[in-house]
Order: sequence, then C-alpha cells, then structure tokens
Amino acid sequence: MFSPTGRPRTVDKDKNGDSGVARTISTSAAASLVPSSKIVIVGSGCFGISTALHLLRRGYTDVTVLDRAPVLPAVDAASTDINKIVRSSYGDMFYTRLAREAIDAWKNREEWGDNYHESGVLVLGSGMSIYADDAYKNDVAQGARVKRLVTSGVNLSDERVDVDSSVRSPDESIMLSELFHPEIPLGEKVKSAHAYLNVDGGWAFAEGGVRRAMQHVENLGGKILPAKDVSMLLKTELADIKESPDRQKSRTKGVKCKDGSEYAADIVVLATGSWTASAFPDLNLGEKCLASGQSVAGIKLTPEEAERYRSSPVVLNFGSSGFYTFPPNKDNVVKVAKHTGGVSNFVPIPGAPTVDAVSAKVSTPRTVFSHGADGLKIPRSEALIIRDGLREVYPELAEKPFLYTRLCWYTDSPDSDWIIDIHPDDSGLALVTSGSGHGYKFLPVIGRLAADRLEGKMATEVQKKFAIDRPLRREDFLRDFSRLGVLNVDELCGPDEL
Repeated sequence: MFSPTGRPRTVDKDKNGDSGVARTISTSAAASLVPSSKIVIVGSGCFGISTALHLLRRGYTDVTVLDRAPVLPAVDAASTDINKIVRSSYGDMFYTRLAREAIDAWKNREEWGDNYHESGVLVLGSGMSIYADDAYKNDVAQGARVKRLVTSGVNLSDERVDVDSSVRSPDESIMLSELFHPEIPLGEKVKSAHAYLNVDGGWAFAEGGVRRAMQHVENLGGKILPAKDVSMLLKTELADIKESPDRQKSRTKGVKCKDGSEYAADIVVLATGSWTASAFPDLNLGEKCLASGQSVAGIKLTPEEAERYRSSPVVLNFGSSGFYTFPPNKDNVVKVAKHTGGVSNFVPIPGAPTVDAVSAKVSTPRTVFSHGADGLKIPRSEALIIRDGLREVYPELAEKPFLYTRLCWYTDSPDSDWIIDIHPDDSGLALVTSGSGHGYKFLPVIGRLAADRLEGKMATEVQKKFAIDRPLRREDFLRDFSRLGVLNVDELCGPDEL
C-alpha cells in the first residue's frame, strides 16, 4: 500500500500470509437486476465500455455510459493511445488464461476490425534462464506458441530445465537474424538476452479498439453521453437499517453531473480509471485506486527506417528496467515507455479536514485537460531512463528526437489485481477499476467479469480476487524494482526540451 510520500506501506503478516487483523471479504449478492433495470456506467474507457457491451449482449435494455470528456474517446484516458501490449505472459495463471481468451477475441475482425496486430512479443529475461520464470511456464502450459531466442548470451548446453515439472524449453528456436531485419542495429541487451518469443501476442491500436466497442454499444441500443462530468452520487437514505440489506445506511440511486443533469439508476458502475479516488473521495479509495503516472514518448521514423522496423516484435524488458517498445504504427511512430512504480500527484481533497495529511490528499491525474500542454510533459529523469532502455534494444533510435510525450495514468492497486465488485456498504454501487497498467488487452472480455459480478455469477475465488475489501497484503513483484515516486513539476519537460 502507498502513502503520499511515495513509500509502500508495509502490512504485518501472519504465518499464513494474511495480515494480523481478522478480516472478512465481502461476497455480497448480485445487484438484483432485470432486463429493464436502469444501469449507469461512469467512464467510457476500456473497463466501462466493455462492461456496457457485455451487459447489452446479455439483454439489458437501459444502459447509459457517461464520460466527463467533451470528445470521445477521451484524449487523456489511459486507454486512448496509439498502441497497447497484448500479451499472455503473466506469472498469474488467471491472467494468462484470460489474456489468451482475449487474444482469440481480438482476432475476430468482424468484431474488432484490424486493431489487433500479431507481431509477437519478445520477453527478455532477468536471470540465467528465462524458462524458470512463471510467465514462461504459464505460457507453455496454456499452449502458447513460444520460440526460444538464440543469442550470444545463451549456451544451449548450459540451459537447465526444472526436471520436476512438465515445463521445458520449446522445441522451436529462433535466431536474431530471423526476428529482426538485418539492417537493424541491435543493442547489447537483445544480443545477449535469455529470452523467448511468444508468437501469440503483439499490440492493439488502443483508441481504435475503444472506438470499435463504442460502436457496438450504440448499435445495441446503449447510450454514450460525452461532457457529463459526474460530481455526486445520489443516495436514498434507508430509514430502517434493520430491514436494509447488509445493514446499509444508504443506497446509491443515481448520479448528478456538474451541468446539473441527473441520471437515475438501479445500479451505478464506476469505471473512472485513475480519476476514481479523486472524483469520489468519500469512498476512501486512495490506496486501492492510486493514480500513478507512467512516462511515455513517441519517436517518428523515416519511411526507410519504418520499413526496417515494421516486422519487429513488441520487446519487453520487464526483468530489469521495465522498458518496452513497439513496432512502428501506420504513421511510422514508435512508442517507447516503461512499466514501473510511476509517479504520484497528491493534491488536497476539497473540503477535507487538514488535521490528517494522509487522508486529506489523493493522487490525481495531471493531464492535457487539467494543465493544457504542460499536462503532456514527463519528468526529465524518466525520459533519460527511457532513452537508456531504448539504447539497449535499438541504439540507432535512442538519439532521435521525441515526437511527443505524455504521462499515462494507471489506476494502481497494491497487488495489481483489479477491483470488480459491488460495494459492500452500498448495493446500488459497483466498481470496475484499478487496471494497474495491464487492463487494456482484456478489452474484449473484461466486461464479462463485470457482468458476472453484477448478476451474481462470478466464481467465489474470482470474486475474492477482485473484491474491494480484500486484504492488500502483497506488492506487484513485476514492478518491485521501482518504488512509487512523487511528481516534481519543476522537472517536467516536453519533447522539444528532451
């Protein structure tokens, strides 16, 4: 868990790994929906629009999606980007299985158009053998097409496999000369890496995928309303607490927007991404839905350069630096970024008491909407790390100027598991959020999980995994190498300054 200082908070664990304080995870019932129920979803990004789509496909007829942005998809949403990684390489088998299901869905051109590009994903290892990694084991166990990368750093005779498991090196291998254009100068990290290529993966045109989902929602009769900035949850006070479900004192009955409009609802679903904690401070979600800014930049290639790099895979260096990069898109732009702890931007909560510095502040996205062009800048130190990471992979691109920069705002939970749940104290309110930087690839399927939760069909173990009130007892070890930082506005720079 995190504090405004950017330091993870520790939780004492007992011998079973749970915190010493006894807790009961809520497994509240379904939302008592019928096909004509009024469903209001706040947020039209990946989580919100997928939820709307799956509910409409299940026969619900009154689904309304509200979004604060005047033009959709919102330009500052995490899900609005030129590309996002689509991978099944997870240390958690649940996500590996779900990702492979999502990849199958992405390949349906009738549903998702040409937004998915199966370039393959090259996973660089951190140790002497990538094949000891859980992500590799899970990929192989699920039948992914993986190929061992043969480089100068890999001695085939020295490669060891866990003899106590069915996991082994893949029968197929691939040489660097087969994977990259011969005229691409490769960095030392790639030339000596213990790595594997997952053929079943690549990247998606993020904005295009969301736009496609919006079209499906509208075609099914759903309403998507821009410029609707929700300012308040409308509540019904429950006079007789004894007769209220779970002893609720009040129940959400709709939302009110800053323009004065109100929308009644049988259930309100908050899918507000990195704005969740700051937009609804009364829910006290600051540590469970923490907004963290991740530095992203783009590099424009010449047509000749783009032709050389076009068939390259997505490259992930999550084993050390967190750096990752993509092949050029149709506009010959290469996106470079890092998946780390990111930076927080704690600001005072309006009207909150100032006696408690922790509870009186919440990390809030700083974007082009809130700060104009200044909201697109990234910390200089982060830009240097990105260039160093690029130098290890594609050194000739590392010196090229940045075309653009931005902070992509994640919604982090301390364990990087999502929140997909009905609020334990309010049966009229559900949350689908805390994507933790790895939600977009699941756009075709994540709404199914949300619909299952609303209908009471979610498996108990999955419900506990995504519960709002689950014990947050572990950190995301994938990003453990980089602690959450604090945004220093004096260090921010745009592409012309880098």
